[in-house]
Amino acid sequence: AFGVVADIQFADAEDGYDFGGCRRRYYRNSLRLLREAVQAWAGESPPIDFVLQLGDSIDGQNARRGEAESALQQVLEVLGQLSVPVHHAWGNHELYNFSRARLVHSGLYSRPAGGSDGPPDRECHAYHCSPAPRLRLVVLDTYDVSTLGTDPGGPRYQESLRLLREKNSNDDLNSPEGLKEPHFVAFNGGFSQAQLDWFNEVLKFSDENQEKVIVTAHVPIHPCASNGVCLAWNYEAALSVIHSHRCVVCVLAGHLHDGAYCLDSHGVHHLTLEGVIETPPESNAFATVYVYEDKLVLKGRGRIPDRVMCF
Repeated sequence: AFGVVADIQFADAEDGYDFGGCRRRYYRNSLRLLREAVQAWAGESPPIDFVLQLGDSIDGQNARRGEAESALQQVLEVLGQLSVPVHHAWGNHELYNFSRARLVHSGLYSRPAGGSDGPPDRECHAYHCSPAPRLRLVVLDTYDVSTLGTDPGGPRYQESLRLLREKNSNDDLNSPEGLKEPHFVAFNGGFSQAQLDWFNEVLKFSDENQEKVIVTAHVPIHPCASNGVCLAWNYEAALSVIHSHRCVVCVLAGHLHDGAYCLDSHGVHHLTLEGVIETPPESNAFATVYVYEDKLVLKGRGRIPDRVMCF
């Protein structure tokens, strides 16, 4: 069993609204909801084995307020009350607050130190592990190709900006207005070929060893588990890797605060979790997932509905 939570986006700030000005965000309250989640996970019986934090742990406004380090510390202190590992995905809001180089040396860097479990690029926050026999967890980095958190003079930034401008002609690169492919916005990102090649090798190993694989990422990689905008730039390439193997049973993502779900044409479940940040104080948004030989049973709290995903 494991816990899962997405889009906490904590800031020590008064409630506000999203970029469109119409969706309320409960910045300060999100930390209280996280505490409730941690208390619930700590009381699970049988106990959970790990927690997935699907990215956007703190809000981008912390950078403007000079509070990025303190906000992150508060979130990590709450998660640190757990006696089990926490696997972190990196989201756009982490990269609004910190450079990739800084995140490597932060508590959000959950990639093990060994080196053989992830791509050669240590700043690519992708890795895999086996939390139980014949079960593998793969954490993907959906901002491996991105203009966020990188040196504007460096090749990663320049190549990402070229790709983005090729698809997005808007002055505001965060705007999907009028785009043929509306997911090509700056608050999304994509996968390098090196990460995709590594991912393919991991799934090949799992196929050969008859493992079930759960994939996690901040940004959804299936359009039917998205609103069409919150979607990885080259999601088709990631799906192609997944669909060329038999082992993946589920992809868990965040980023889209409303949540979404689909069962794709290859029998893979794609579940996008509702975000804590837009959850009213009287509710919550976290889940515990129970793993069986033939299914995942998700017990949701608050905004997140219960779900059974068979495979």
